[in-house]
Amino acid sequence: MLPVSANADSVTVVPDTKLLTGADTVYPLYIDPDVSWGESERTLLSSDGDKFYNFSGGDDGKGVGYCGTYVTGGLAYYCGSGYKNRMYFEFSASKLAGKQVLDATFRVTERFSMSCEPTWVDLARTGNISSSTTWPGPTANWDLMVDRNVSAGRGSACDPSQPDKAIEFNDSPNETNENLTSTVKKFAAGDFSRLTLMLKAHDESDPNGWKRFDDDATLDVDFVGIPAKPTAIGLVTGTSTQCETKQSDPLIVSDPTPQLSATVQTAKGGEDDALLRAAFDVDKYTASSNSWSQAVAEMERPTSGHATDNTKLYATTPTLTDGTLYRYRAWTRSYYNSYNSHLSSASNADVPGWCYFKVDSTRPKAPGIALTDPYSQCTSNACDPGGGPGVKATFTFTPHSGDTNTAYQYKLSTATSWSPEILGSTVSKDVTPAASGTYTIYVRAKDTLGWGAQNAIDFVVAEGPGPVGQWHFDEASGAAIDTSTTVTADQDNVTLSSGASRDGRGRRGVITKDSNGNDLTTPVTDTGLTLDGSAGYAATSGAVLETRASYTVSAWARVASAPAHNYAVVSQVSSDSTASGLSIYYSTSYKGWIFNWHWRDSAGTSHIVRSYADQTSVPFGVWTHLAGVYDSDTHTIQLYVNGKAQGSPVALDTGQPSAANGSFLIGRTLYTAGSPTDYFGGQIDEVRAWQAKLTDDQISTDAQLKNSNGYAGAELVASWNPADAGGTTLADSDSGYGRSLTLAGGASLDGEGIVLNGTNATATTSGPLVDETGSFTATTAVQLDSDALAAKSVGYTAQVIGQRSADGSAWGFWYELKGTETDPETDKTVPVGVWHFGRLNADGTFTGVTSDEAATLGSPVRMTGVYDAQSGTISLYLGLNQNGDDTAYTAVVGSGDFAVGKGFANSAWGHYLPGSITDIRVWAGAMASQDQIANTVGD
Repeated sequence: MLPVSANADSVTVVPDTKLLTGADTVYPLYIDPDVSWGESERTLLSSDGDKFYNFSGGDDGKGVGYCGTYVTGGLAYYCGSGYKNRMYFEFSASKLAGKQVLDATFRVTERFSMSCEPTWVDLARTGNISSSTTWPGPTANWDLMVDRNVSAGRGSACDPSQPDKAIEFNDSPNETNENLTSTVKKFAAGDFSRLTLMLKAHDESDPNGWKRFDDDATLDVDFVGIPAKPTAIGLVTGTSTQCETKQSDPLIVSDPTPQLSATVQTAKGGEDDALLRAAFDVDKYTASSNSWSQAVAEMERPTSGHATDNTKLYATTPTLTDGTLYRYRAWTRSYYNSYNSHLSSASNADVPGWCYFKVDSTRPKAPGIALTDPYSQCTSNACDPGGGPGVKATFTFTPHSGDTNTAYQYKLSTATSWSPEILGSTVSKDVTPAASGTYTIYVRAKDTLGWGAQNAIDFVVAEGPGPVGQWHFDEASGAAIDTSTTVTADQDNVTLSSGASRDGRGRRGVITKDSNGNDLTTPVTDTGLTLDGSAGYAATSGAVLETRASYTVSAWARVASAPAHNYAVVSQVSSDSTASGLSIYYSTSYKGWIFNWHWRDSAGTSHIVRSYADQTSVPFGVWTHLAGVYDSDTHTIQLYVNGKAQGSPVALDTGQPSAANGSFLIGRTLYTAGSPTDYFGGQIDEVRAWQAKLTDDQISTDAQLKNSNGYAGAELVASWNPADAGGTTLADSDSGYGRSLTLAGGASLDGEGIVLNGTNATATTSGPLVDETGSFTATTAVQLDSDALAAKSVGYTAQVIGQRSADGSAWGFWYELKGTETDPETDKTVPVGVWHFGRLNADGTFTGVTSDEAATLGSPVRMTGVYDAQSGTISLYLGLNQNGDDTAYTAVVGSGDFAVGKGFANSAWGHYLPGSITDIRVWAGAMASQDQIANTVGD
């Protein structure tokens, strides 16, 4: 599909000149927003066989209707030989993500009418189009949106004159069958992926119905931003907010008029034209009746005007009763209709839960918190970073004036529970942050009456030391430049040998934004290092790491196929080449990844220590993130796979090793002098080396491969586009990894999609496509066959695409038939079901995410699924709209076939899908945001 043109992408938000004052600041008043955009592709089809794909309207436009001879008043007006024309406009939903449609108007300019007498023109929704669509076009399931009785474009030939005119198709309140707005509302929600609207003469046998229209069709939508649950819900404590979700351990506050806070959000995020307010509800507990009742009338902030997306809002309660238990919740409201109507999000009452608190003036007041170098407390005007990951911070906790404290507890914003008690009136505590970024430390004090009020301060942990060697392999030719420094004399560049080359299979994938987050004029395909498995490698001229000090090495590796010998990813050898030093490699005997340290002591005795991967029989042809850490304080080594520590740290057998101060090698190693070995076959990319022990969190961040604008590296590893394809195989059209789908059973290619009959049709390729213990993203576009599904029993499950595991489902997109209903327009019984992204279990249940709404039938639906290995969550998007929340998910390793249209469960194939699939793509890497999905996947 063609992208929406930039000049058709406009959002109109008109500010009022008046500013209204809210509770704590000044908020603007806006009119309701709207968005207008042009079609992504169009075509004109003629019954005489002509087609005009992406036509240009020109000065006179293009014809619609019956082009024959029109006779009126004894005069004949000749148009043509009696052919019929229909005009189609197909729209992308990208501009509607995160919006609830209030009203929709289709607009196109009429340039000519056969006479001054109005005739009816129909705007109908049809199936989708492509450059290969011919007459009669999509004919199934036409749905009349709006009709108009119009005549324009004859100018002064009519009295009064009828100049060219933009014809607007908008639902009439007097015609209940007109449903453009409700259809666009479903389109915005992601129920189907493309909207195709057809212009046709209502009477295609009437020559007076012939008209000409321009190519300027637009869809104009009034909308309201869909609100999402607020974030940072809590009571203000110190410089931060805190929410205690346990009724048995409420937050204690000394002030009887506490300040509540919530940060309003929209479903899409970044919706600056949304008109948002936060609503606050406070209840009180009555112990005698074990019941809750409203304590404070609902508070809304701001009280007039609105706040924009991601704005923190505050509400101060009236005076509350000392000793009473309270709870509060908040939600986001998104306003429209001049602030007379709104949508409401869910509140925090269910997840993560109400915020419980108690006003108690007798317990300890908020304690003091002091922070020592190398960190400093954030102030309202400054928040200076200090220290770094793994560098301890020392806090001193002191009693509030007049209090006599006996103990303290603290927790960081990254923790879910309080620390053990620290006894004393004034105490100090060392805390070691695991990653860079902004932290909040919460502290509470205890006396004879119990735990008291909390205090909190923010501090920033600086970035840890950068890599001392970093190679992207994205140069056009020559040596791979060490980008860890811009000082040429300090760079450890690596030279590529014969058998080593670059190609477009770089782990960062297609790069669409620059380092500042701006769209690149021309996207760049990342390149990586490809090695032949027999002679190819890359090497520095000298040592990169001092291996007697703490260090970390990491790389992305893809073993092309089952190797006949060990494959070394990275190594640094001893200066006399008598031992391999450090090495991360694939072992053919162990059938898994190993971080190895091999050295010889002064007596010539060989020492080998290994940290083994948890998983053996790892898949080939997939990208895996590998890292090795040496901790010189504990004399241990540790292997990480896809950002996760493997087993426990392994101690060196004789303490301090000797230096491995020879060359840093990528793609091979050495065991004895002059005997290079373990040549790697496949791809290696994004190699980094640090002269420091990275923390678990830092290695997890490295495995995410995010750039400065927050996009995660996503490498397209499979891409099948069946448009214009035929035969029994479908080649990978774009990824460069060369897998083909083989059709079987009743599967066929019709030039638009892979057609599946729901009984035995399928397409498969050898899998897995990704390392399921790492992050990945998958997308597909599917249109269900409602008639075939209607013949299935309730509870039937069908897999759209997915990877099998050894005995069942590793992951996939699934359809589940939940029941039936009667279509009021056709009086037919139609199936009702939902989408799933995740895994079908042996008992027929699903692990993963379920769509919010019933699956749309008869139209293509775009589904995108993301597994984030670092957070351990799975996400589902319909179109560009996330369905459900990020859901905890444990990966299952895939093996065997990747399948289209069938699923593997209970050690057998089944779960056949009736329908058509028009797109399948899979990426290594978890796309990090809705914006990245929109830019990479599209709609």
